Amino acid sequence: MPHGFSPAHLPAPLPPGHRFPMTKYALLAERLRVDGWAVAPAPLAEEADLARAHDPAYLAAIERCALDARAERRLGFPQSPELVRRSKASVGGTVAAARWALGHGLGVSLAGGTHHAFADRGEGFCVYNDLVVAARTLLDEGAVGRVLVVDLDVHQGNGTAAICAGDERVVTYSVHGARNYPFVKEASDLDVPLDDGAGDRAYLDALERTLPALFAAVAPDLVLYQGGVDVLDGDRFGRLTLTEGGVVARDRTVAELCRAAGTPLATTLGGGYHGEVARTVAAHAAGLTAIAAVLAA
Repeated sequence: MPHGFSPAHLPAPLPPGHRFPMTKYALLAERLRVDGWAVAPAPLAEEADLARAHDPAYLAAIERCALDARAERRLGFPQSPELVRRSKASVGGTVAAARWALGHGLGVSLAGGTHHAFADRGEGFCVYNDLVVAARTLLDEGAVGRVLVVDLDVHQGNGTAAICAGDERVVTYSVHGARNYPFVKEASDLDVPLDDGAGDRAYLDALERTLPALFAAVAPDLVLYQGGVDVLDGDRFGRLTLTEGGVVARDRTVAELCRAAGTPLATTLGGGYHGEVARTVAAHAAGLTAIAAVLAA
């Protein structure tokens, strides 16, 4: 039975009409439960683990809801204690999923992928960087020796790349829209930019041309996967044109590489901003189901 960790029990209030689709988390958790998944409440991240990725001054400002107006605009969320708690659960879910993956082959965080959070600031709806926190927690504990972050969200994982620059224990890989947010990119260990309008074939060709070779060279002990579905045709912030079948093929490619190498895989949701939330949820569910099927085979 696939196992996921969700922070959907901790909603964060947003103003009416806010662009972020907070409802997708509860909808996805319920859909997967109906499909036979075990979905557990995500635990809150430990403060010591958050400090593995973030500066003390930033953590203190977030905790006190004391960001200035410019920092809050950059984050994209109104500050609140509920947002802090929900964001800690999002990180805690990814840490829990990574631990679960080490014991069971696959762990699923039904949130996370908050790759725009830097050490000293949040950006683009990302408060804490769960990917870096999870990677460094397991690395510092000695549970793994090398982690590969595979980021297939339509937006480059700029915060992850910046925090992990110079950390040879974490290798960062990002396939993203070349002209999409963030408009000033950081340098991942391997970046694969795509033109606006790229569809299934162009996307999958780029993935197959670059990821297997990197995977073989890195030989990771754990893969952290950011599987944003904002690559989907019609996504408000996406600019690419993948079909749901293309998303499934993308996710299956990552899972098959992990299965062939015997490498544990921990997945996170990442972005998804389709005008029809149901399409975002369906794409997430289809991709996760495909991953679980590959790793159960």
